[in-house]
Amino acid sequence: MNRLSIAILVVCAVMAGHVAAASGAAASAAPAAGQGALANMPIKEVTVFKDGHAFVLHEGKMPTDAAGRVVLDYLPAPVLGTFWAYSSDPKVKLTSVSSGKRRVAVKRTALSIPELIEGNVGAKVRVKEVPDGESKEPRPPYEATIVGLPTRSGDELERTSPPGTEPRLPEKGSIVLLKTAEGVKAVPIGRIESVTFVGEPDPAVANEEFRNVLSLQFDWGKGKPEPAAAVGMVYLQRGLRWIPDYRMDIDGQGKVHVKLQATLINELADLVDAKAHLVIGVPTFAFQDSVDPISLQQTVAQLSSHFRRDAQTAFAMSNAIMSQQAMPVERQPQEDGGRAGRAIDLGPDISGGKKSEDLFIFTLDHVTLKKGERMVVPVAEYDLTYKDVYILDLPFGPPAELRHRGNNEQQAQLAKLMGMPKVMHNIRITNKGEFPLTTAPTLILREGRLVAQGLMKYTAVGATSDLELTAAVDVSAQKSDKEAGRQANAANWHNLTFDRIDLAGEIHIVNRRAGPVDLEVTRHVLGLMDGADHDGKTEQLGWSEGGGELVSDLPSWWYWYGWEEWWYHYNGIGRASWKLTLEPGKDVDLKYTWHYFWR
Repeated sequence: MNRLSIAILVVCAVMAGHVAAASGAAASAAPAAGQGALANMPIKEVTVFKDGHAFVLHEGKMPTDAAGRVVLDYLPAPVLGTFWAYSSDPKVKLTSVSSGKRRVAVKRTALSIPELIEGNVGAKVRVKEVPDGESKEPRPPYEATIVGLPTRSGDELERTSPPGTEPRLPEKGSIVLLKTAEGVKAVPIGRIESVTFVGEPDPAVANEEFRNVLSLQFDWGKGKPEPAAAVGMVYLQRGLRWIPDYRMDIDGQGKVHVKLQATLINELADLVDAKAHLVIGVPTFAFQDSVDPISLQQTVAQLSSHFRRDAQTAFAMSNAIMSQQAMPVERQPQEDGGRAGRAIDLGPDISGGKKSEDLFIFTLDHVTLKKGERMVVPVAEYDLTYKDVYILDLPFGPPAELRHRGNNEQQAQLAKLMGMPKVMHNIRITNKGEFPLTTAPTLILREGRLVAQGLMKYTAVGATSDLELTAAVDVSAQKSDKEAGRQANAANWHNLTFDRIDLAGEIHIVNRRAGPVDLEVTRHVLGLMDGADHDGKTEQLGWSEGGGELVSDLPSWWYWYGWEEWWYHYNGIGRASWKLTLEPGKDVDLKYTWHYFWR
């Protein structure tokens, strides 16, 4: 556990060898890479963010081809400027990294007679052909040696095509050449009914196909290229997310046992015995919406829907870094029948936190998780302290002059909003642990029995945070407001006169619990707060100071009305708050006054 930033992995990569900047390349018709040189470089470490980005470190000793290159059939789609490859051998210098489409020979199991014939050139066989079309007489089988299928290679097609023609795969003929006692016989492949191999046949056949590959070129100095090279690469890419969730068991005496687990969702690449760093918080990635050219334009087009803001997974968790600005998406044909256009399913997003979470890393060793799989792993377990707090939060409603303007449905919503208030039982957790609490779903139990589920919000070390349990049925509250007076022509603005309406309110709270309760009561009013008894604290939230908070917290009914300019000039939102302890069987009346101006 440490507070290292994501940059540490880049530093490790740089120290491991000579880092070379990657450069994209167009489709190439270079000779097919050797089968032994084509592989996926294993992932050694991955740093996972809650928004679905991951910083990936590949490293290993990889086979080289005849030209001393490492050719990989894994092509990432990194964020622009985050792809770095390197050689971890100080004697070998990485000179370039190119990506492109290449012809690669891939061996697969033969599934037909033509494929078996093609994969066993030089084998001795007994061939039986289908009967002649006219006489229908069966043809006698004969012995032969497979010479091969006439094929126009990709190099030949490129050499005989006009300049600028796209690379093509080999064109196979429809005949097979068989060497018999009489000579080399050309037989249409469709006329061969069966083939009997004298020896054990090779069950596989190699065929060329186009692959998007990464090619790492090295300077081997004065020595010859070795059969393998120690190489690595790092990059940032979307496709791997961790979703935290807590289990908190309270004992009723002020102690809470905390368990943190992580759900890993992998849509990026296979992880085999890798080290995973799970990050609380997300640093700023300036070019997160731009894919590096090393991924090739075709790959960028296929991934475009994954990065769209209107996709299901577009808005990440509370500490997400995804921009709210629209991003243009270039529509391009998909070569895979549309499969690549599906959005990556990285699981649900959790809202309610903040972007300002400090970076903190949990490290898990020996993680094995294939692409497309999900995993739940325990992360941390420790004890914290808490206290019971009873909170009553009373919202404001529209002034009486506006309430009659709503329709029946709106009137019902207002009645529900202003109805019987509920005192909520919360637990206030003090984080005296070693690491922060992150925004996450939280299961709350008492001595093993389920109490509630809530949302844990980000809580730095040393800070406190509330978790809501349930409505406190044995702590009741009633609110009553009444008009205390009116003063005509109390104010004048731009030749407009305004009346002042004075109001008084009272909150009656009764504690029917067996013990005392710590109460925190907040009352918001629409207008200007004048005073509160019982040492209540009064505040005025103007439209200038704290205006951002007001706009974000305005209720839905606010937009039912067309508020005139004078309203914002004279009126604001007032707040009165009380903190007190109420003994068992006791009650209290909290009184407050306020006013607003109306025309």
